[in-house]
Order: sequence, then C-alpha cells, then structure tokens
Amino acid sequence: MNITEILPFLIPFLIAEFALLGYTIWHILTHETYKRGNRTLWLLVSIIGMEFIGPILYFIFGKEDA
Repeated sequence: MNITEILPFLIPFLIAEFALLGYTIWHILTHETYKRGNRTLWLLVSIIGMEFIGPILYFIFGKEDA
C-alpha cells in the first residue's frame, strides 16, 4: 500500500481538520469570555491538540454559551 492509494481519503480529512482548527482559533480570538480557562490556554490546547481533539475540547469545555 502506498500513499497514492490512500490520498483520496486523506485529503478530505485534512481539509476538515484544518477548517475546524481555523474556525476554533478565529472563535477564540474574537470572544472575550470562556467557561473555563483563558484565551492563552485554549489557543495552546487547540493548536497542540490539533487532530480534532483540541478544537472539540474547546467547544465542549471552553466556549461560553450565548
């Protein structure tokens, strides 16, 4: 199995991952209040845990309800 065989499945996954990360970072930078933690903490969690886990953790535990 080489990379060209799995590339058609990998590209949509990467696009979704970076779209979610981009939206998460935008949301963190444009909002002032968070349920837990602060802006720096959530930026670190989102960027270090980039593989869907960091952004999902932010939206579950950090995003302030509207």
